[in-house]
Amino acid sequence: MLSVFKRISVDEAATLIEEQQALVVDIRDVNTFANGHINQAIRVDNDNLRQFLDSNDKSRPLVVCCYHGNSSQSAAQMFFEQGFTQSYSMDGGMCEWVIKHPVVSS
Repeated sequence: MLSVFKRISVDEAATLIEEQQALVVDIRDVNTFANGHINQAIRVDNDNLRQFLDSNDKSRPLVVCCYHGNSSQSAAQMFFEQGFTQSYSMDGGMCEWVIKHPVVSS
């Protein structure tokens, strides 16, 4: 059992998403998210954070992504502290993801 969030590679994130139906939280701004994001990612910010916390299964793995994998670390820790016991920060962020994996646009 994790005591804090864990940092994972984009390939590890892709595996969690595909094999364990991990939730994907994208904390980038609305315009950047609209220009491309991981399939089924949920954009979370201060305006919808409470709703997200209240309406999602905290036992599912949770992958947090941002631009480069820096901001996602503190966000992943916050999600862990809110009860997501399998909280992961994706190293390299979306900058790394787009090199290896497809993205969808809104």
